[in-house]
Amino acid sequence: MNNKVILEKANAAITAGDYEGFLSFCTSDTEWTFVGDKILRGKKAVRAYMAEAYVEPPKFIVETLIAEGEFVTALGTISLKDEKGKVHDYSYCDVWRFRNGKMAELRAFVIEEVSK
Repeated sequence: MNNKVILEKANAAITAGDYEGFLSFCTSDTEWTFVGDKILRGKKAVRAYMAEAYVEPPKFIVETLIAEGEFVTALGTISLKDEKGKVHDYSYCDVWRFRNGKMAELRAFVIEEVSK
């Protein structure tokens, strides 16, 4: 399975609410950097983040996937519901680095879309 297909399968798991299924595509030492915000180190930290941030499974629209070597870049939008039920929409660019067929590192550039 190539890295692009792996990311598509992982994203399908997360939108279905299967967070453990998503994590099965990650290395145990996966590291997620939300540029300008926070860094998550390891599956335990990612699991805790998902429990907090994903009150409901997120809704993704992946507009572009670019794969080159050990990297896959995804551009799109994501909608997340907060604990009060309000939906927030974001534009994102995720740069994933793969190692041995697993997602080892994420650099996420996420910007909340402003209501017009």
